[in-house]
Amino acid sequence: MQYDILLIGGNGFVGRTMAAQLQTAGYSVLIPSAHPTAGRELRMLPKIHLEEADIHDFDELQYLCSRIQRNGAVINLVGVLHDKPLQPYGKVFKAAHVDLSKNIITAMQLHGLKRYLHMSALGADPHGPSMYQRSNGDGEAVVRASDLNWTIFRPSVIFGAQDQFINLFAKLTKLFPAMPLANHQAKFQSVSVDDVASAFVRSLTMPKTIHQSYDLVGLKVYSMKEIVEFAARKAKTSCAIIPVPAVVGYLQAFAFEFLPGPTLMSRDNIASMSLPNTLSPEGVDALTKVFNLSHRSLEGNQ
Repeated sequence: MQYDILLIGGNGFVGRTMAAQLQTAGYSVLIPSAHPTAGRELRMLPKIHLEEADIHDFDELQYLCSRIQRNGAVINLVGVLHDKPLQPYGKVFKAAHVDLSKNIITAMQLHGLKRYLHMSALGADPHGPSMYQRSNGDGEAVVRASDLNWTIFRPSVIFGAQDQFINLFAKLTKLFPAMPLANHQAKFQSVSVDDVASAFVRSLTMPKTIHQSYDLVGLKVYSMKEIVEFAARKAKTSCAIIPVPAVVGYLQAFAFEFLPGPTLMSRDNIASMSLPNTLSPEGVDALTKVFNLSHRSLEGNQ
């Protein structure tokens, strides 16, 4: 069977929302996943097909692209948040943000596919202060240098019912009566997962978005402290948020990197937060005119 869309990273938080929107829009979608059994809700959607595959294996990636119609599209949502310190960035960031982009582009070219939508990150910059920003910036450069009909999306922090950002802080505020918070003044312009998915899906039928990059944000700018306070309200806890100096936050993050289990915060995250994750009002207006986004608020997501 031939599919309209290859949705790489489609079994994740953003991908699940996007897959549902793609089906509503009438597309058939192929989603490769290392853990296809985890996408139970996606299996209930008749035009969505999950298949076990290793997207970092070039032969498997080629085979996946061979099953997409020539007038179809490839969407890449793959991104990672943590890696071991290295200059300009570590192997995990390189594999996910740079090498995978190169391989997708080559596989698409081999099979005559042209339309490519790429998920990057707000603040991506080859010369940015963090490995995360630098690797995403280099990934964007790979996409722009290709002959594909590409569109790049650069979202701020994405929120939604199953996000890993707000929900993480909500869990932490349940565990502790007080939370030391470094970088409490760091700025974010959080965007809803529904708006992110809508921008991707709508761009598929908008030729004017080809060879364009879009910063995806919401209407309101939040400080880190305001976001954690919101998470506490969502969790219905009375956790006290205690701002601490940046050096304390750096030491906290350093300690978190060595704890077992998922990394809560890293020194690279702290470096990313040294720059505001926001967009000018004029940029927001331009974004709204292009995609007619709903701009669902963080408070409206409770």
